[in-house]
Amino acid sequence: MTRPNTSSVTATLAQLTQPSQTSNLIDRIKTLSIPQFSCWLDFFAADFQQFLGAIALINNDALETRLEQVIEALTLKVGQVLQADQATIFMVDTDTGQLWANIPQRHTDKTIERRIPHNQGVVGHVAATGKSFNTSVAYHHPLFNPEFDEIPGYRTQSLLCMPIFNSNNQVVAVINFLNKTGGVPFDSTDEKQFRDFADHLGIILEACQSFQRAARNQRGVIALLKATESLGKSLKLEQTLSLVMEQARDLMQADRSTLFLLCQDRNELWSKVATADGQNTIEIRIPANRGIAGYVASTGEPLNIPDAYKDQRFDPSTDKQTGYRTQSILCMPVFNSKNKLIGVTQLINKHQGYFTSSDQEFMRAFNIQAGIALENAQLFESVLIEKQYQQDILQSLTDAVISTDMQGRIVMINDAAIKFLGGPNRRKGSPDWKFWQSKLTGRYIWDVVPIENLQWRWQDSLATGTRHYMPEQTLKIGIYKPPQGDSQGLPSMVLAMPKWDDPNVYVPWNETPQNETPQTESSSVTDFLSKYQVQEIERSLNLSVNPLLNPEGSVRGGLVVLEDMTREKRMKTAMYRYMTPRVADQVLALGEDTLMQGKKQEVTILFSDIRGYTNLTEHLGATEVVSLLNKYFETMVEAVFNHDGTLDKFIGDALMAVFGAPLPLPNHAWKAVKSALDMRSRLAKFNSNRRGNNQPEIRIGMGISSGEVVSGNIGSQKRMDYTVIGDGVNLSARLESVTKEYGCDIILSESTYNLCRDRIVVRELDQIRVKGKNQAVRIYELIGKTDLSLNDQTKRFLDLYQAGRNAYIKRDFHQALKYFYDALDIQPNDRPVKTHINRAKNYCDHPPDDSWDGVYTMTTK
Repeated sequence: MTRPNTSSVTATLAQLTQPSQTSNLIDRIKTLSIPQFSCWLDFFAADFQQFLGAIALINNDALETRLEQVIEALTLKVGQVLQADQATIFMVDTDTGQLWANIPQRHTDKTIERRIPHNQGVVGHVAATGKSFNTSVAYHHPLFNPEFDEIPGYRTQSLLCMPIFNSNNQVVAVINFLNKTGGVPFDSTDEKQFRDFADHLGIILEACQSFQRAARNQRGVIALLKATESLGKSLKLEQTLSLVMEQARDLMQADRSTLFLLCQDRNELWSKVATADGQNTIEIRIPANRGIAGYVASTGEPLNIPDAYKDQRFDPSTDKQTGYRTQSILCMPVFNSKNKLIGVTQLINKHQGYFTSSDQEFMRAFNIQAGIALENAQLFESVLIEKQYQQDILQSLTDAVISTDMQGRIVMINDAAIKFLGGPNRRKGSPDWKFWQSKLTGRYIWDVVPIENLQWRWQDSLATGTRHYMPEQTLKIGIYKPPQGDSQGLPSMVLAMPKWDDPNVYVPWNETPQNETPQTESSSVTDFLSKYQVQEIERSLNLSVNPLLNPEGSVRGGLVVLEDMTREKRMKTAMYRYMTPRVADQVLALGEDTLMQGKKQEVTILFSDIRGYTNLTEHLGATEVVSLLNKYFETMVEAVFNHDGTLDKFIGDALMAVFGAPLPLPNHAWKAVKSALDMRSRLAKFNSNRRGNNQPEIRIGMGISSGEVVSGNIGSQKRMDYTVIGDGVNLSARLESVTKEYGCDIILSESTYNLCRDRIVVRELDQIRVKGKNQAVRIYELIGKTDLSLNDQTKRFLDLYQAGRNAYIKRDFHQALKYFYDALDIQPNDRPVKTHINRAKNYCDHPPDDSWDGVYTMTTK
């Protein structure tokens, strides 16, 4: 039996892919004798061995290099045959509509890829028409284009360009011969000689092209499988972003890759890219409708750009800044599982050639997996954010909150609950706090909070969805402090619960040891403890039990809230009315004596009062008056608390605040000044709202003074209030009243001004002696902080006023009047100026005696 030729084997293999022809192959084989079948099988296996070799060749990483060497060798030999000085084979790239060739660099072993459009120059003309081209004077022919047909730095004279056809009679390549040796032109003999082996070249080049395409597809498939496998390894968004960019770059063999995610709220594309040192990442954002990426994000259509600089959507400014040259770009949309666009992948500069339609298909498949990975990462991130949000809410609650699973084991316990049980305060890196949290998590809630009927209430709540409220419960627990040197690695204090059948015995963490006999004080902490070994704590609380529900409405756990009703909390609640929670917590941490015992302190007092309050409210009803004051005081008290002040008291429509008590405040004067400026700003907004509702505006006056006072709880045994008393308090009240005389809203005493003079802009109003005081004091109008921008007119006014004051104090009343009148021209309604004019005019007519010191004595409070 003769061996079947390769074409018959190929035809047989082709039949294997067509079900209708399978029966013919079966019929042929079943009629063979055993020797014939054995011989046929040998030949057939030999041919399959050739196919296995071809498959192995496709999987060889060096295949493309070898094929390029084949083309280079053929080009060199054909050029020798036709005696051409230069010969170049341009392969047809149907994906990009271009012709490409590897051109050897002169005097080097390197080559450079050159691409020309399919219809440009002589080479493009031959590729498009399939007709030969021969000229002896290339530069005189209209089809000749040196940009495409001539090697840079080379002078072309004669040129022969011939098409090479594949087995389907399609142009697979074009060979370009330049300058025949001897200076003679190429002739018909040369054309005929080339045609004699052109068919063989066509088959070889077609095979090379097919092998290259198969090899690239094979590498693409392997890279795609590797890339998609890697994408499932992380649920963190930043890591997923990095993985997608890295795998996409490797898959497409590109210089750079960027994954932009779409931010719908801001209509932006954003990504994180490595810094120049590669140590960190920075976030970049671009409009979602600009540039290459913006076009893809807006349309959802991919872009494959061979030459970025020829695309009007490309912005070359980044290239100019960095010196990098962007050539080819492949930009593809990324969709989630609901086919909603969530991002864009952008690849820049393929290592060899341009991005092909095959590359585009691989990236489309890759982006499907990337979309799923990103969607999962975004979902995971949102879950983490929501979890952190819930934890932050839980930790911010002042009530003790404990969540449980369906079996009643503790899942989460907030800081307030640990502290409620006698545990340590949460501090960064506190081992005691971490130990308590880990020790309590996973325990049954009724073991940690041993309150009668809690287990039954919890079980009923989860079974029926009922919310249980148990007011005025008593919780009795103990705190055990292991002796120093005998803590066995335990924290400095341990939670212990009364034994259910013996209240005189405590069980650490409610963990019953194997030996249930009460031990002595030297016993390990894992054994029972006597009541004398622990510090007993009794809590008064309101307890509520609630079921935790899924979005579908089914129960997924329980929530136990413990509202501390002990005296400490009642005191804290009362203190929150007068000071910020932070200050109140610090006071309580120092102990009750901080408030009960009187002590001297340096403080700043602020008095604030509503001007014309009687006239303002005489046409209002009682309800309206209360509503007005509540709204007004609410914003003013915030201004006090925001600057660490303590609300001392309300006196009708007046407010008294202290800065520097009960806790010392090193910069108490500056805090009081900032609070006053905040109150001024808040009043402007408050009045703006009243104007909008056609309601009369409110004007206020504030007096601020600093000095030593006595602070403490003052009153009777039945009623005591925390307050401060002293000259500074009286002076502040007097200064608040003085604001009416001078038409100012904020007046500072000399002591307050001296404590923060380098931070504020003021006007020295006067030197006065308030009613009931012998000592004179300088007073200042608070204008603003030093960063306040004053116009030239205001600056001149203040300078004139101060010059008038200086002349006035020196008894030069005529000169003082000149300054004051000039100031009055700038601000005609300024009351301090008018007051000084009246005084100076009086002293011009009736000069004061020699004892006059410029002090004005107030006759009213």
